[in-house]
Amino acid sequence: MEHLTVADRDAPAGPAPSVYEMIRDDIVAGRLAPNERLKATSLAARYGTSNNPIREALQQLRGEGFVVITPNRGARVRPMDGDFVRDISHIEMLLEPYFTRWFVDVATRSDIERLEAIQARIEELAFADRETFSLLDTQFHWVFYERHFNTHALDMWWRHRDILGALSRHNHYARWREEAIIDEHRRLIEAVKRHDADEAARVVEMHVRGSGKHLIEQMQAKRPTTAAPRQSQTS
Repeated sequence: MEHLTVADRDAPAGPAPSVYEMIRDDIVAGRLAPNERLKATSLAARYGTSNNPIREALQQLRGEGFVVITPNRGARVRPMDGDFVRDISHIEMLLEPYFTRWFVDVATRSDIERLEAIQARIEELAFADRETFSLLDTQFHWVFYERHFNTHALDMWWRHRDILGALSRHNHYARWREEAIIDEHRRLIEAVKRHDADEAARVVEMHVRGSGKHLIEQMQAKRPTTAAPRQSQTS
């Protein structure tokens, strides 16, 4: 399945992963190393497909920043670094407050009840299952955005969320971030109840910034450090 678009109203569950998703996940997990050359024939053998789907997947990954393609050098894996996450997070910090302000003005009692029900399940789960939490978290935010008229902006949001989700699956939440997510979700619901668009937009911007900061910290913590050279010993 390709990345989810606004037409995919339900949370991400479905058929076996596409070639694009398999390559992306191998890049994120480090199974395809930073700056590694990506040859279509080798990848086709690796994933059991032909060259054309590989080339299409590489072009999509190029557009999303996972792959760099240069003349005479072909495709290579872009290192997944803090700058990559920062850039995506900054775009989300612009999009999500925009969507949220609109939602506060149109939110119904049914919308609030849906948010409260999803949030109750998130809190009951207590981050015990990362995949289930990711599913519920996507459902929570989708309530805010699903009816927005700007489908192009929505598709961009969902694509970036899919990328950040792929990166997050290979990292663990710190306790402080778990607590912040619960608190920020609750504050979003309360702001919607009060019809306070300014507060809701402020909270969701803080929410996205915190998620990006946490992901960058987790990625940096996993980065191998270069050991200091041993000093020669004299007898």
